[in-house]
Formats: sequence, C-alpha cells, structure tokens
Amino acid sequence: MASSEPARPAGKAVSANDLGGALDKLRAILPKSKARAGSGIPARKVIRALVWARRFAQAGFLGVFLWFLFQTAFRGTFASADTRVRLPLPVEGFLLADPFVGAMTLLSTRTVYRGLLWSLVTIGLTVVFGRVFCGWICPFGTIHHVFAWIFPSRYGKGSKRVESNKTSPRQRVKYYLLYAFLAAAAAGSAAGGLLDPICVAVRAIGLAVIPAAQYVAGVASSGATATGVRALQSGADATGDFLARTVWQSKQVYFHQTWLVGLLFVAVLFLNRFIPRFWCRVLCPLGALLGVFARFALFGMEKDHAKCTDCNLCLVHCQGADSPQGGVKHRQDECHMCLNCEAACPEDVIKFRFLPGRASTVRTPDTARRTAIATAAAGAAMIPAARIADVLDTNYSSKVIRPPGSVEEREFLERCIRCAECMKVCPNNALHPAFFEAGVEGIWTPILIPRIGYCEHSCVLCGQVCPTGAIQKITEEQKLGVGMKPVSIGTAFYDVGRCLPWSMATPCIVCEEFCPTSPKAIWVEEATVPKRLPIAGQDGKEPEMTTVHVQRPHVDPALCIGCGACEKVCPVQDQPAVYVTNVGETRSKTNVILLENTKYSGS
Repeated sequence: MASSEPARPAGKAVSANDLGGALDKLRAILPKSKARAGSGIPARKVIRALVWARRFAQAGFLGVFLWFLFQTAFRGTFASADTRVRLPLPVEGFLLADPFVGAMTLLSTRTVYRGLLWSLVTIGLTVVFGRVFCGWICPFGTIHHVFAWIFPSRYGKGSKRVESNKTSPRQRVKYYLLYAFLAAAAAGSAAGGLLDPICVAVRAIGLAVIPAAQYVAGVASSGATATGVRALQSGADATGDFLARTVWQSKQVYFHQTWLVGLLFVAVLFLNRFIPRFWCRVLCPLGALLGVFARFALFGMEKDHAKCTDCNLCLVHCQGADSPQGGVKHRQDECHMCLNCEAACPEDVIKFRFLPGRASTVRTPDTARRTAIATAAAGAAMIPAARIADVLDTNYSSKVIRPPGSVEEREFLERCIRCAECMKVCPNNALHPAFFEAGVEGIWTPILIPRIGYCEHSCVLCGQVCPTGAIQKITEEQKLGVGMKPVSIGTAFYDVGRCLPWSMATPCIVCEEFCPTSPKAIWVEEATVPKRLPIAGQDGKEPEMTTVHVQRPHVDPALCIGCGACEKVCPVQDQPAVYVTNVGETRSKTNVILLENTKYSGS
C-alpha cells in the first residue's frame, strides 16, 4: 500500500517524534493490510512464530550451558582409590562445538583434536542458515541480549536506538581481532581463547560469578541462622543443601585473579547500555569467523526497496546491526538471524527465504586489506615478542606448576584456550588462572597453587574436561604409576630454617602424615636435639636446657609427585617450610633436577 507522505531518503535517521508518527501510521495500515488478499501477512505469522522459537532456543541453550557449568564439579569423595571418577555429562560440549577453538588448535598444532570435529556441525549450520549460532545458540550472546533487555538505557530509545543499530565501522574490529588471533595461532599460541565467547563465559561465570554467589548465599544463610527463627533456619538449610548439590560445591572456593576476571565481565556487560550486543558486534572473533562462512549461506534476506516507507522499525529491533532498512544493502555477514526485522516490517519489504536474490546483499566482511594484513602481522609478531629465548623449554618460572597430564610447555601454549574448565572442575580448588607467572603469553592458563589447594592423588578430572588436549585424558593407573612411573607435576623442597623440627626443636610430622604416595615420598629422620625451656621470669638467669625427640622430614625426589599436599597442610604460616616447584615434572625432558639420571641409574 503506497504511502501518501513523501518518502524520506533511504537510511536517514528519524527523530523520536517521527518514530511515534510511524507507529501511528503502522496502526492505520495493519487493519487494511489484513483485509488485503495476498498481502504476505501469513508469511509474517510464520516469522513471528520463528521469532518466539528463537527466544525459546536462546533460553534453552543458555540453560543447558549453565547446567553443564554447574555440573563441572565433583561432589563425591575420593575415599576409595579403586573408584573411577568421571563426570556424567559432556560439560565441555559447547567448547567442542566452537569453530574458533577448532581453527586455533588446527593452526597452532597442525593437527585436529578429535573432539573438536563437532565444530564442523556449527560451520554446517552457518553455511545453510547464516549466523544462527550467534542469534539462537550462543549462551554468551544470549547473556548480553538479556542484560540489554533488563537494563535498558536512554540510549536505547527513539532515534538514538535507531542510530545505535545501524551498521558501523566499529564492527570491523572483530574481524581484525580474528585475523590477529589466527595469525598468532599459526605462530604457535592459542591466545585467542582470551576473547572466545564460550571461553569468556565459562571463565567469568565459573571463576567469578558462581563463587561470588556462593559467598553471598553463605552470608545470607548465616544471617538466617542467627535470627533463631526455626522457619528461616530450615529454609536456609534446605536451600543451601540444594545449591550445594546442584550449583556449587559444599566448600567455598576462591580463584586467583577473580577480581580482574569478574571486573572485565561486568565492564563488557555494561557496554550494552550504550550499544546493544556490543560484544557480539564489535569484539567477538567467533562471530567474525561465522560471518566469513555466512557469506555462503543458503538462507538469507531479500528486500523490496520500492515498498519501504523508511519507518525504521526494522532498525529498532535489529540485533546484529546488519542494515535491514530499505535503500541500503544488507550485511549478510553481520546478520544474527534473529528475524526481528521481518516480524516488525509493516510493508512486506523484508523476506527471509532459501536462495534469496543477492542484488541487495553485501556478503563479504567490510575490512580494509592493509589493516587486515597489519593486524595479522601484529598477531604473529606478538608471540615471539611475548616469549624470552628458550624459556618454554627450560628454566621457566618455578611457580608454573601445570595440571597432571599436561603436555610440555611449548605444546601446552599451542593448545590451551584459557577456558578454565580444568580450574572449575578441580575438587580441591588447586588450579587457578595465571597472571604473569607464565609470562604475557600464559595469562589465565591454569597453574597449581599448593598453598590454596593440592592435587588430589587419584583425580584425573582436569584432563577429562579439557577440550583441546592441552591436558591429556590420562587414567588413574597412569597417574598413580600402576606398572609404570607415576605422573609428577613437580618436586617438594624444605626450607630447614623454617621447619619446626629442624630449626625450632618442635615436634611436627604433618607433612609426612599427609603425603599420599606409597611408599611415602616424605620420610623422617629420628633425632634428639637440645631445646631451651620457657623462661619463667626476667631474673637475668640463663634459661635451662633440655632435650626433645623430633622427626626431621626429608624428601625422596624419586617418589615425590609434586601434588602439594605437604605445602597445603604445613602449619607454618605466611611462607611454608615445605614448598613445591615444577622441577622434575614428567612432561618435560629438560626441566629436571641436576644429576637425576646419573643418581638413579646407579652410577
């Protein structure tokens, strides 16, 4: 139906008053359109149904993702060494279906990790339907979508919303990040996991949001208990038991660098108040990769520009900022397939269909060739710049204690995507994201901090949830050394100047008692040593002496596996008297204790 008003130039911004007038015109048009045969209204009803299907799909996939994340934890016991502990769900499933993760590991290792073949399913969906993963499946995108809906701002109303939803040059940034990270992967590092949306979601929610929620729930439960009201106490106990069984573990966990991980997560969410789905449009390298494949999509948008009255309702509801309005070409690589534009269009301008006409579609990413080459070169150069000589092969920081089953350091950085699945699943809260302990390149890769938690003797869960093989899926027999040498992640050492039996004539065998190896890697030397008696008064007399029987601990490096149990339980506060370093780790042939080979070969 032709409009009686003069048409504005295509793509021109409208004011809030113009938008209100357009809505009034829409109300006048719709009744007449419904009465018109062949007006296209039935097709729009199908699209409205698909819009609701997309919303249910978003909620469903977000729920599955969160459930997998909640279940990335062990809530049983390791009392029986014969029991094989495995998680019942494929909690790393979203990461295995991530094509960006698959592309990085393929380029960095020149091999294909079998589990990542699931990412081809996502590529297939994109080639057929476009970026449906971004609009229908991605849990991180849904979180941003929901946040922008719950916390709208004045920038999300009227003409400002129309302007914010127009295609912008800033959307090129994600493509430049994609080129840089893929070049970095080709140079030997999976550092792109720092900005992969699934990795960010697991890391931020698993390491920051869930522990923070657990702490708040604990405070609330203590407050309810303190009231003395039986109903509140019973409710708090029941809620706490339920959450401990389903959402978090019974013990409060904390993670190194949680404040930074959480702060960056909140900052990215806050940017949605200015630009809807800021992350998806500007920063997401996975979205950029899918945008490249979306150019071949069989399903897409077709527009009849002659029908457009420039009401801009499509722009008001657009999620991808992909230029759905009439008079301009549609950006197929930016479209999230939310279908909001066709559902909102009153003039049947927009149609989504298979094998659409391409005359009004731009399918290639809008990037400058020179800038793309420069960013790729910068990404490749970043890796050697972040490394120092041969530190990946020997003499890297002693604090870089990797999880059991980890591959050697160079290959580890080629594979580790910083997803934090291993940290989340660790039953003793022993694994934490590194800051600069592993260098700039190793930021947020997992390291063991024994003073916070030790590696459970028979646990191999970290390898079970690792999606890229940076931590191998070893068995309990391999870790414990049944018929072979056990897996070692380091070696314990004593600071005899701080050890109670050695320097203070005080009996203590805590470390020896907690040593889990059999035979024990920590053995004790019986000794009788002199000790001063406590001074009764300040009378200037010399204190009397006595003798004390103590057991002085020693480490057998042939048996020590570096689990950190001794360091965790050492009663000496601040700096423990026994500490673990990564020297002697199984994964490295160079990071060894001097003379180890000659000593144990009998020479």
